[in-house]
Formats: sequence, C-alpha cells, structure tokens
Amino acid sequence: MSAAEGALRFLHGYLGWDVWVVTRVEGDRQILLRAFPEGAVRPGTELPWAESFCRQMIHGNAPRVATVTAAVPEYASRASGSIRDIAAYVGVPLITADLELFGTLCGISFRAKPRSAARDLSVVETTARLLSTLLASDLPGASGPDVTGTFPDG
Repeated sequence: MSAAEGALRFLHGYLGWDVWVVTRVEGDRQILLRAFPEGAVRPGTELPWAESFCRQMIHGNAPRVATVTAAVPEYASRASGSIRDIAAYVGVPLITADLELFGTLCGISFRAKPRSAARDLSVVETTARLLSTLLASDLPGASGPDVTGTFPDG
C-alpha cells in the first residue's frame, strides 16, 4: 500500500467524510491520482483547474474547510458538472521539495457537515504535511510509487 493510500484510508476511517482524494495539478488540469473508498472516483479523472474547489482554496479565495459549500460563494458558484453534489469540502495543498504546488489532499461529503467538522482541518493538514515531506525527501523511492504509485521519480 502506498503512503497516499494509507493516508486516505486513515482519513476516511478517522474523520468519516465520504470520499478522500490525492490530486495533482498540471497546467490547467487537476488530475485525481488516488481515491478512497476505492472506486468512488476513477484514478486519472481530470477536472478543469479553473472550475476546481481546490483552486479557490489554493488561491485563498475560499476556506480550506467548508462544512456547507452552498454557504461559500466561491464554492457554490462551481457546483456544477462532476462536482455539483459536493455539500462539504476540506482541502489542503501538497507541496514539492521546491515549494511548488504538486496537488491537493481533499475530502468531500455529499451531505453538509456540522460546524464542528471544521476541527478536522488540523488532522488533514498534518496528513498533507506528511505526504508533502515524503514528496520532498531524498529517500530512495520516496517520490515514486511508495507515495502514490503515480508520483514522478526524482
């Protein structure tokens, strides 16, 4: 099991959001690398970066956690297409060794979450730091399949 798979399983079991994903941002696309539960979203699924909740979070236009996405204008305005059913969102950036954006770690729920779910953010941030550290490490294979199975080597 890769580090990303383990992280997603942990977050799903510990925090209980419906779906957890690790994504990569390449140009104008956001690509799903891993998801848990498996089969919830097909790896390789792409989303236009401009339409992504994660882009709004990364650019500071919207919060890292929205227990009711309809109450956050920047998320509500993007609730169409494949992301129209997202009722709650939590997302954190994944950073490379060069401090560049690699992608995101995020969780979604198809029902609004109670305000208390905002406390989940610290666990998600810690998990993202762990994955980012593995991305940035010089350990053999740390940026290869041991992390997500699809991260580039080197």
